[in-house]
Amino acid sequence: MIAYHFPPLAGSSGIQRTLRFVQHLPAMGWQPLVLSAHPRAYENTSDDLLADVPAATVVRRAFALDTARHLQLKGRYLGWMARPDRWISWKFDAIRQGLQLIEEYKPDVIWSTYPIATAHVIASKLHRKTGIPWMADFRDPMAQDGYPADARTWQSYRAIEADAATHARYCVFTTPGAARMYQQRYPGAASRMVVLENGYDEESFASVAPQATADGALANGKRPLVMLHSGIVYPSERDPTQLFEALGRLQKAGSLSPAELRIRFRASVHDNLLQSLAQAHGAQDFIELCPAIPYRDALAEMLAVDALLVMQASNCNAQIPAKIYEYLRAGKPILGLTDPAGDTAGVLREAGLNDIARLDSADEIAQALPALVHDWRRGKVELPQALAVRQSSRRGRSEALAELLNRVRAV
Repeated sequence: MIAYHFPPLAGSSGIQRTLRFVQHLPAMGWQPLVLSAHPRAYENTSDDLLADVPAATVVRRAFALDTARHLQLKGRYLGWMARPDRWISWKFDAIRQGLQLIEEYKPDVIWSTYPIATAHVIASKLHRKTGIPWMADFRDPMAQDGYPADARTWQSYRAIEADAATHARYCVFTTPGAARMYQQRYPGAASRMVVLENGYDEESFASVAPQATADGALANGKRPLVMLHSGIVYPSERDPTQLFEALGRLQKAGSLSPAELRIRFRASVHDNLLQSLAQAHGAQDFIELCPAIPYRDALAEMLAVDALLVMQASNCNAQIPAKIYEYLRAGKPILGLTDPAGDTAGVLREAGLNDIARLDSADEIAQALPALVHDWRRGKVELPQALAVRQSSRRGRSEALAELLNRVRAV
């Protein structure tokens, strides 16, 4: 399993996919070997998830540098040194160590996961050198309209995905929209493109101690509804500008006040941007900006607040934030600021949740927020349906991966 995102990396929900596969696959007849990057390549690290890696798991960490931090001179670096990504230096030692792992353990399958794109470069090279079948876990689309913005990086992404479509036994995506996009782009490989969604880890939730709501009082109107956005707020893909516009407008009209609603942004990574946007629209009193916390503390917070917020722009209609599955397990009302035609809205509707407004529409958001607060006060909010929650567990996703691995081995 070739994965950049692996403990002790901190600050990305993407770490959960590989980590939970590593946890669950041994019970399903598969023993993972992990090939990851040296922790120096990570911008932020934390030991809080290292204990979740099973003791018997073989983990090799190849030499890797972050071009932007380790190879820049006076704040600049050459473009080819960060193509297809800033961790391309990982490739060289990873191939060497990968061949050593293959010689030592004779694995049946090579599995690589994007992002980071270099993981697929490593896997392709190992596949070509050894003939071991390759499974490319894309998660989300790679080359898209306008992304990556740099033309040469876009071309490298396109070459990597085309190579995977040609040589990988399966190409795996986390959303139906992403799979359809690639089936249309590479019709000759359409039958080898499958969906394996993200999920939540039940064992992690079971280990979380119950937590009282931060403000203490019952939901009787004596305190604001506390709504949480947990994780990164990408300036384009999760732009909160229209949300803040709606909040400022509602406060000015007297339709909603900070005494009725509090939106907490946990580990947004872009606190300064959020603060300036909120002030520009007169919404600063509605929001609070909070630092990153350990993973299980973040789960406990989801269980403690009154509602959860997911934001996903229409340019990401074929993507679903991994955090949404933990939101479902938390069993709280979820406000989806997203395109109703996108895959994120589809997950919410399948779980029986219909509080959805377009992220780029202040008008729709201004209608949704007071309605949600009103329903919460009356105890009439929609909660995720139990069946949809059960079907989203990481154990279930690992069983699906094991079935794919069994198919690869059987050929």
